Amino acid sequence: MEAATFAGVLGAIVGSFLNVVAYRLPRHESLITPASHCPGCGTPVKPYDNIPILSWLALRGRCRSCGEPISPRYPLVEGMTAALCVGAVLVHDSASAIALNVLLILFVVPAALIDLEYRIIPNRITAPGAFVAIAVGLALDPAGEPGRLIAGAAAAGFLLLAALAYPGGMGMGDVKLAGMMGLFLGAAVAPAIFVALLAGVLVGAVIVARKGAREGRKTAVPFGPFLALGALVGVFAGQQLVDVYVKHFLH
Repeated sequence: MEAATFAGVLGAIVGSFLNVVAYRLPRHESLITPASHCPGCGTPVKPYDNIPILSWLALRGRCRSCGEPISPRYPLVEGMTAALCVGAVLVHDSASAIALNVLLILFVVPAALIDLEYRIIPNRITAPGAFVAIAVGLALDPAGEPGRLIAGAAAAGFLLLAALAYPGGMGMGDVKLAGMMGLFLGAAVAPAIFVALLAGVLVGAVIVARKGAREGRKTAVPFGPFLALGALVGVFAGQQLVDVYVKHFLH
């Protein structure tokens, strides 16, 4: 229970930083300086006004200095990240699995937010994510690292083929994100990619049904959020899905 509580607090705090990442990274701004400030009046945010979730509620979603509305996305991301981190701790037993899955959550959240708004997945997320996955995997579960490396290469290779076959559907950022996911998830990346593709197809079908085939095909939908959804499925049920597949189809 202590581990879950710690994960929740840490998730909320890191979730606050992920909001900064999602806002500043696509604008090519420093993630460190200047300190958090109101985008309306530029007033630095006081430490007591920067407490995840609670400060937004206390301020009723407005800047203390100028009254500029603060997007509810900030507490939502903080709360969601906290909840996901708690869930990852509760469903996994080993230190290596907990660390790898919590860290994956912390990388895919900003990737999905940025791709949803800007249709890009920055290398400054996927490259550090890949490095962290390999470093943590080698430190905590060296025996499983070859499998995770193979999973990362396979996931990236599969999406690379899809990107080459349908260049308008996804880009190299999606390929790199899938590879990073494999380095964290290992074999569980297979159902993660399947869920991402299925979700993308379903959303595409809904768009075509609403707009018609011609207009629907012209509608650009970022694939990163679907990969993030798949990553979460991989975190919470990926290994179980792999085990079910192996048991029923390979035995």
